Amino acid sequence: MKKIFLIATLIFSVGVIGQEINIIPQPQKVEIKEGQFEINQNTVIIYSKGNIFSAQYLQHYINKYYGINCNLTRKLTTDNSIWLIATVDYNGSYTLDINNKGVQIAGDSNGVFYGIQTLIQLLPTTNPKLNKTNLKIPHLNITDSPRFPYRGMHLDVCRHFFPVSFVKKYIDYLAFHKLNVFHWHLTEDQGWRIEIKKYPELTSIGSKRNGTIIGRYPGTGNDNTQYGGSYTQDEIKEVVQYAKARYIEVIPEIEMPGHGSAAIAAYPWLSCFPEKPTEIPKSMISDKSVEEQKNGRLKLVQETWGVFDDIFCAGKDSTFLFLQNVIDEVIPLFPSKYFHIGGDEAPKTHWKQCPNCQKKIKELGLKDEHELQSWFVQRIEKYLKSKGKTLIGWDEILEGGLAPNAVVMSWRGEAGGIEAAKQKHNVIMTPGSPLYFDHTQSENEDSVTIGGYNPIEKVYAYEPIPKELTEAEGKYILGAQANVWAEYIGNEKKVEYMIFPRMAALSEILWSPKEKRDWKDFENRLPEQMKRYENWGANYSKAYYDLKASVLPSINNDKIEWKLEAKNKNAEIFYIERPSMPDFVKYKEPIKIKNSLVYIAKQIIDGKEINRLAQAFHISKATGKKITLINEASKNYPGDGAFTLVNGIINEKGRARSKEFLGFSGTDCDALIQLGSFQEIKSVTVHTFQHKNSWIWQPLSIEAFTSVDGMYFSSLGTTTKFIESQNGNGTMTINFNGSQTNFVRVIIKNQGKIPDGNPGEGKNAWLFVDEIEVR
Repeated sequence: MKKIFLIATLIFSVGVIGQEINIIPQPQKVEIKEGQFEINQNTVIIYSKGNIFSAQYLQHYINKYYGINCNLTRKLTTDNSIWLIATVDYNGSYTLDINNKGVQIAGDSNGVFYGIQTLIQLLPTTNPKLNKTNLKIPHLNITDSPRFPYRGMHLDVCRHFFPVSFVKKYIDYLAFHKLNVFHWHLTEDQGWRIEIKKYPELTSIGSKRNGTIIGRYPGTGNDNTQYGGSYTQDEIKEVVQYAKARYIEVIPEIEMPGHGSAAIAAYPWLSCFPEKPTEIPKSMISDKSVEEQKNGRLKLVQETWGVFDDIFCAGKDSTFLFLQNVIDEVIPLFPSKYFHIGGDEAPKTHWKQCPNCQKKIKELGLKDEHELQSWFVQRIEKYLKSKGKTLIGWDEILEGGLAPNAVVMSWRGEAGGIEAAKQKHNVIMTPGSPLYFDHTQSENEDSVTIGGYNPIEKVYAYEPIPKELTEAEGKYILGAQANVWAEYIGNEKKVEYMIFPRMAALSEILWSPKEKRDWKDFENRLPEQMKRYENWGANYSKAYYDLKASVLPSINNDKIEWKLEAKNKNAEIFYIERPSMPDFVKYKEPIKIKNSLVYIAKQIIDGKEINRLAQAFHISKATGKKITLINEASKNYPGDGAFTLVNGIINEKGRARSKEFLGFSGTDCDALIQLGSFQEIKSVTVHTFQHKNSWIWQPLSIEAFTSVDGMYFSSLGTTTKFIESQNGNGTMTINFNGSQTNFVRVIIKNQGKIPDGNPGEGKNAWLFVDEIEVR
């Protein structure tokens, strides 16, 4: 049996009779047989009453992309047909059988639809519409069903707005990948996007901002261009129905109590302090907003990104009446049993100062503002439950106590999801690393992103059920989703660029059996999927084909080496060293880096340059040396381990190159560097980063020590001076008289707990460290 299984697997990977089988996500079971079936103008699609849309969907696809019009019929025929068979199965399972008489897809209604997606992937990606040929597909039998019931994608339409036409296209993309949940993020600080008839100013005022910051936060100013957009309730219904036909559930998100600036701009009484002007830094605010605040309009729709103190007041009954009225209008638009309330990033600064909120805390006998938020969420949860809805919230809703029936969406890593599952609450996993698709998928960033680095390899490696859970606890993991936050995604083509091809990896980790997942096999199927994206006209990222560069320590830890790799076996790599080399030379082996220079590499395929990669190296006495960390970095920001701090690369793009940072949550970075010989040193410089809106703080201080034996250390001095350069990057340097040493220890102190009045107050501060230079 093992030999037979191996042969079947190999056939599945490489194809049969000259035609490759490249299905994503990988089906549960595939049996390939001899022969082919041909779809032509005489092929009919047989459907039952419950499958008429699926039949029309398949007919349209074959006609649109291949120019073949298959007639629809309910009359049974055994020859030259595609037969959609309704069964009493459940959960989206289906069977697909292709023989010399035709195609049979059997399953419940959504199972048949998923079977059609598989059939579509058996069709050739070369365009027969141009070649005037018929469609030949292999004889086979597939038995398949999804691993997780929740397989989702999210879209933020608030930071940037996307019209109904694109939202429908986005839903089609989900359908092609057998995803079944669309999480629609509809309200934010930067715009309220859904019509609420009882509160018309939510869209007439709250959907429009007077300008937007230019570039990556903190930006280079404001574009002073009004920006806005919203959906009518009829448009919402149209989208929901469109998704329903494709077996996709639409879950609305109405943010509360935080991220409410747009609503507060429309109705200032929702704030704890209606007379307090909206705070937008002078370097980021639009000219029109400055003028409006001078003339008495105090509350504004936010024009920059981040977390803001002005949130819904928890101490007023009028706030809850407003939210209940909003919920009452939203619920009839969305048949989903779920209602997402956000619940994340709600600073308590105003609540601590607000007489109404403090009165409510005393009245209810609550411990603090975190328990006030828990009470807030539980009150909304009870209201939603009375309407037949189940509350979903980001993992902050755990703080102060979880509402009885709430579902937790775990985004700050996996900890929240693990805790909720252990409390026997359902969980949807969506950790920023690797499931935030607004993070770059290329080390060679070619457009502004929010930061982070989530390549497709990293997405594919993700396992939604954490190893910390028992088998019983793991059953509370409903599935996972990827998120697309739109701060730096301002047009439809960039959305496509950010989601493709990573959506293919997401679909496989959520659909396919865990034991069937294999990166190498997925890699073999991926190029054909990219051809489908081309056929659809989708603007997919080609980052998968980027030159891959890695920095390695030499065997003796006396220098570093730059290793270059190409995915394409036919690629040639050339490089040049600036300014010392006159021209490019062919790359043959890792390049030994001895001096602070810039290197440029280029990839050539069939005589054509595909892409380039440039890297500046900054060499110090610590570069490439053996380094040990006393405290391990967070698994969310592990970089390339301790070596990241002495690899000669200084991050110049802020958080966008977070691979070059080691992140420490609430703990210090304590590094011991062995120079390899006694050397005179005169300074130690630490390259670090700060972005307080993201809870990333500059170090409190750095202190450097020397040692001759690595056991007994003498302090060289300390500093608290942080010199910021750009994009949040900065340095801290200790200068001293020359000292002979073999070991250098550097302790970089974390802020610890975030001070009151700041985003994330009371939480662990993040410390990001990039490079340690010793000179």
